[in-house]
Amino acid sequence: MDVNIKQLGLPGVYVIEPVCFEDLRGFFLETFHQQKYEAAGIARTFVQDNLSHSSRGVLRGLHYQLKHPQGKLIYAVTGSIFDVAVDIRLGSPTFGQWTGAKLSAADKQQIYIPEGFAHGFVVLSESADVIYKCTDLYAPGDEYGILWSDPAIGINWPVDSPVLSRKDLENPELKKIPRTCLPIWHR
Repeated sequence: MDVNIKQLGLPGVYVIEPVCFEDLRGFFLETFHQQKYEAAGIARTFVQDNLSHSSRGVLRGLHYQLKHPQGKLIYAVTGSIFDVAVDIRLGSPTFGQWTGAKLSAADKQQIYIPEGFAHGFVVLSESADVIYKCTDLYAPGDEYGILWSDPAIGINWPVDSPVLSRKDLENPELKKIPRTCLPIWHR
């Protein structure tokens, strides 16, 4: 198999290292191969791809959808980011815990975040272009957010003063979100 997949901190969250073929012309790698990812444990169908461009210090998140939950396969095609997943599934043994990884165009690593997790990232380089494949479509009326700096979660963001949207600045702490607005963990 020409992809290496390792669990990252929380069950279901994986770091993926695609095999990269480099020579004097440049490089080639598969950013996704359904059969290979399924064989490695990521048996999901992706239905939407998103591209985000952001400047240094921009923090996007923490976002999730409830009725249309999205698993996400994320990678940086330019620059570098610190990417975070937070388990927000009620009843999960890891509820409220987070894990993260630095992703960059240079290392070509990816992160897979399953449904039931909130997602966010901050740009570490001058700018970054980030692609994320999603397992469900974006549903504007179904979007939720958690405060990026929620002290109960305690994410160790590698920036002091991130740039956030007004919407992300106003997201509530996890403990203030009604239980009916959180996903439920299924064994």
